[in-house]
Amino acid sequence: MATLSSVQTTLKLQSADKGKHVSSRGYDTEAKDGVNNIAMGIYKHPYRLPKFVDPYIKRDWLLNQMAGAFRVFAKKGFCEGPAGHISVRDPIDPQTFWINPLAVHFSLLTPQHMVHVDEQGNVIGGNRTTINAAGFKIHSTIHKTRPDVNAICHVHSKAGKAFAALGSHLDMLNQDACIFFKNHTLYNDFGGVVLESEEAKHIAQALGTTNRAIILKNHGLLTAGSNVGEAAYLLCLMDTCCDVQMQVDSVQASGRYRRDVIPDQEAKYTYDMTASAENLYSSFCADYEVEVASSNGALRSATSYHTD
Repeated sequence: MATLSSVQTTLKLQSADKGKHVSSRGYDTEAKDGVNNIAMGIYKHPYRLPKFVDPYIKRDWLLNQMAGAFRVFAKKGFCEGPAGHISVRDPIDPQTFWINPLAVHFSLLTPQHMVHVDEQGNVIGGNRTTINAAGFKIHSTIHKTRPDVNAICHVHSKAGKAFAALGSHLDMLNQDACIFFKNHTLYNDFGGVVLESEEAKHIAQALGTTNRAIILKNHGLLTAGSNVGEAAYLLCLMDTCCDVQMQVDSVQASGRYRRDVIPDQEAKYTYDMTASAENLYSSFCADYEVEVASSNGALRSATSYHTD
């Protein structure tokens, strides 16, 4: 067991030992990239992020991931009429993006359904049909202000809407919640359905320059990432964390139980070890492959894009 002196010594060394993460229990673990923190064995992780030379193949991968994410969302009950969108920055023309068509059930979406739009909302390719105006306003504004964001997910899920009405951040109540440690925020306002550019700008400003998730008060949840799997997994996980926090609060209100929150240092350590873009992508791919297997050939396996 680590002693207090050993912990203090380790913490003093932290600043001089870049690349290591130290928990308050004194364990120092070399930081690794991608899925290497959680994967052991002699083979490469089957769901590591693929590398692309051809942007057209990358576009195909992104659109497959996008359609698969919608089908995962459908299984989780996130489909709510015309509400809910995923957008993906186009790898060939990064000033444009792809978004889902209006009023098609998430469970039916395929790569061929997706609509290619420019910064002004003009349909320039793909499935030339109608899109959600509010969805375009939100997603286009975030894509413009956050060049690091390639994928954005937004849904009106049941737990997300309930938690969003409370005007609260997520607490670090469990290991999974730590994936949002100091990496999510709250838009503590509601300006009505987002049909005006000003409201979309307020949401983008509230998301900030580094956060990957935001709780939209009286509205729902939105997540962003460098790839579709990252943003989609964050969305599913955030919805679950909202649900769990409300359950914990309802039980704790009886006064019989103590509500324990993970301390910042342990939460940061867990975040650093689990919240990389590649790890979140690989976590999403397990659900994605279920949709591939049941899609009757509409979706391509994530592993089919690996060249090594």
